[in-house]
Amino acid sequence: MSPIPPPPAGWRAAAERAVVRGRRVDRLIPSFLLDSPVSRAGYWYGTTVGWVWGTLWSTGRVEKREGLWVFRGMPGWTFARGGVCVGGCFLTGDGRVTDRLLRHEGVHKRQWERYGFLTPLLYLFAGRNPLRNRFEIEAGLEDGNYLPRGTR
Repeated sequence: MSPIPPPPAGWRAAAERAVVRGRRVDRLIPSFLLDSPVSRAGYWYGTTVGWVWGTLWSTGRVEKREGLWVFRGMPGWTFARGGVCVGGCFLTGDGRVTDRLLRHEGVHKRQWERYGFLTPLLYLFAGRNPLRNRFEIEAGLEDGNYLPRGTR
């Protein structure tokens, strides 16, 4: 695994703005869509999609860890970055799956439970840059291997 480069100057202020902006967006979402039977249905749909995708492409061990179904040995094109959380499933390649990484992915699982079907759309609008993506920031940039340890 290659070393994680240091973050660019000003990343912390941009991250704080992204989280504040995300919370403003949350206030615009009707409450019946958040932490509700509707969001729970979206979470279970996401988990089903993750389970099917993982079952199709995983060539490694599949296990339940920290409340997540972890599918290893996925081909790189089947997931983004170092792995992806879809509902209650973490899909990843052959890299090390640490407790810290699972803690990060567990926050994403909780985000799926809160936002349900809205999760992919909200994540898309949050952007690909993890240092400005409120979902990655809230999940912990160090635990997700986006920042070197001790950057806080």
